[in-house]
Amino acid sequence: MEHTSNADLRADADAVLACLVGDPTGTARLREDQWRAIEALVAERRRALVVQRTGWGKSAVYFVATSLLRARGCGPTVIVSPLLALMRNQVEAAARAGIHARTINSSNTEEWETVRAEIAGGAVDVLLVSPERLNNPDFRDQVLPELAATTGLLVVDEAHCISDWGHDFRPDYRRLRTMLTDLPSGVPVLATTATANARVTADVAEQLGTGGTSDALVLRGPLDRESLTLGVLRLPDAAHRMAWLADHLDELPGSGIIYTLTVAAAEEVTGFLRQRGHTVASYTGRTENADRQQAEDDLLANKVKALVATSALGMGFDKPDLGFVVHLGSPSSPIAYYQQVGRAGRGVEHAEVLLLPGKEDEAIWEYFASLAFPSEELVRRTLDVLARAGGPMSLPALEPLVELRRSRLETMLKVLDVDGAVKRVKGGWIATGQPWMYESERYEWVARQRKAEQEAMRQYASTTECRMEFLQRQLDDEGAKPCGRCDNCAGPRHTAETSTTALDAARVDLGRAGVEVEPRRMWPTGLPAIGVELKGRIPAGEQASAGRALGRLSDIGWGNRLRPLLGPQAPDGPVPDDVAKAVVSVLADWAKGPGGWASGTPEAPPRPVGVVTVASRSRPRLIQTLGARIAEVGRLPLLGTVEYAGEAPPLSRSNSAQRLKALNGVLEVPPALASALTQARGPVLLVDDYTETGWTLAVAARMLRREGAQGVLPLVLAVQG
Repeated sequence: MEHTSNADLRADADAVLACLVGDPTGTARLREDQWRAIEALVAERRRALVVQRTGWGKSAVYFVATSLLRARGCGPTVIVSPLLALMRNQVEAAARAGIHARTINSSNTEEWETVRAEIAGGAVDVLLVSPERLNNPDFRDQVLPELAATTGLLVVDEAHCISDWGHDFRPDYRRLRTMLTDLPSGVPVLATTATANARVTADVAEQLGTGGTSDALVLRGPLDRESLTLGVLRLPDAAHRMAWLADHLDELPGSGIIYTLTVAAAEEVTGFLRQRGHTVASYTGRTENADRQQAEDDLLANKVKALVATSALGMGFDKPDLGFVVHLGSPSSPIAYYQQVGRAGRGVEHAEVLLLPGKEDEAIWEYFASLAFPSEELVRRTLDVLARAGGPMSLPALEPLVELRRSRLETMLKVLDVDGAVKRVKGGWIATGQPWMYESERYEWVARQRKAEQEAMRQYASTTECRMEFLQRQLDDEGAKPCGRCDNCAGPRHTAETSTTALDAARVDLGRAGVEVEPRRMWPTGLPAIGVELKGRIPAGEQASAGRALGRLSDIGWGNRLRPLLGPQAPDGPVPDDVAKAVVSVLADWAKGPGGWASGTPEAPPRPVGVVTVASRSRPRLIQTLGARIAEVGRLPLLGTVEYAGEAPPLSRSNSAQRLKALNGVLEVPPALASALTQARGPVLLVDDYTETGWTLAVAARMLRREGAQGVLPLVLAVQG
């Protein structure tokens, strides 16, 4: 039997819960594990790790605990949370229980001083911060020590992000070690996640200081989601999948989310479904913050049938009555898949979950896998550059000196920061001089784990066993058993039937060729530091004009056709007839479209007077025949080729400065081509296979303009991205 004090505490906790969930009758009761966690935090001041399924009520644990701790004179709760969407939802949820919550994040810097004053005055019950704030120099040095000294409860939400064994490792989370070290004795800590297998659970527990100590409490519950009905529907191609969505979207319950693997696919699907009369919105990493907020609000209010989203809409979005989640393409990890489908069915008895796998999935997995932790050579080079700098280096200053794109460089620096090899300070990054080991075995293990997860997703799509049980076993759920609801347990709920009308429309939409290629206008910063004397704006007379590509390698229309043609192992050969015809159609649309040379508008540029190709060491026949075909159809002379004077630089996924350094002095305009340009007196079409950074086109255009070309119009088969 509970002690009286704990019985009173339980009654107080249930009363707070009733307010939190809006129960005027006061009959709401905490689950036993919810109560056990709250008791550990409030009565015993322990550290706890809660691994429970999405929708179980983890947020109720920390809000109820906050209310009880604040009533006992404790300082504010600090919640480290990964997404702004979660913060917005949680501020509103907290208010229902009379809990005053504020946030400190990158979007409200103008409020920071006010929030700090409110915290000092005792007016803030909950402060939500993003993990990135933990290593912001101002926040780390001025705000964090104050918080650590006064906080009454530390909450680490989506705690699987701490572990690089997990599916969404975020180096900034590792900064929590510092905060945990600085917490006064007896301050409780709560870590929560729905997506952690046994290995990740142990790793998170260890990093939070809860592993192997007698003070630790790990509460791990069953991960079955009784409201979810899982299914897989294999369709012949992208057109069938798009048509299926158009035909059957309205049959799915309520409103929901359609996940895609790439931004390009999200935009394609959104446009097509809108054409077919559906009310949908796109939500990706490219979506502006205000538009994201509007899209979230519209979904919450059921003003849209679905958001077509990338993983940018992931952790933290909370809509209890979300009726379905459809994946147009398989995520590479069953754990990530479980987390995303967990958005559905939190507050309804039934929600539909459907996977529509695609042939392009594995190529997309491989692309993202190639962005793993850099090689030891690149890491050592970065440390060496910082060590020789003699002071802080900003990312823009460091980037030209290291063969990494900025996003990968920044992530690498954060890992090195956690490891103590570098430190972020005002003005940038410095090397600490501390010894550092490249954990090759660990990185190789993580890479093997990613491969294993990919194989598991193949098995999930093809298994004849229970799909929910399969996902639970991937998360090491000891209670995994057949669910009785999925398509394998209870029979398929969806047919592959699509209407001829929708299928024809999808084929037309996916077959529509043409993507604008934005020209480079500015040289990247820091080029003089690597011996390339270019800076500032590219002079107007040396720029390329806006160009065109047949498609994006990441889309599900022309991307699926172009990837096998342009892949690293693809054999060279003449341009395929269907591809050549599509390029000609792009050229025709370009000519007649807004600003095209055949548009008839007063500002229309002159018609191209010739075709120039860019030399290729890997695909010379493809480029030569493509250029010849365009020249033939357009009745234009094939003027020549921009050649490589030396070795063609390797196509690496480095940053813009390094790409330009590799191209510097390597390209040349042969005398015959230079003479032809002088005589041609007009703009030329510049033909290449594909563009990723845009710098080969920019450098070639600059050279052609300097040799007399009156304009350069890039035309490529594909854009990477």
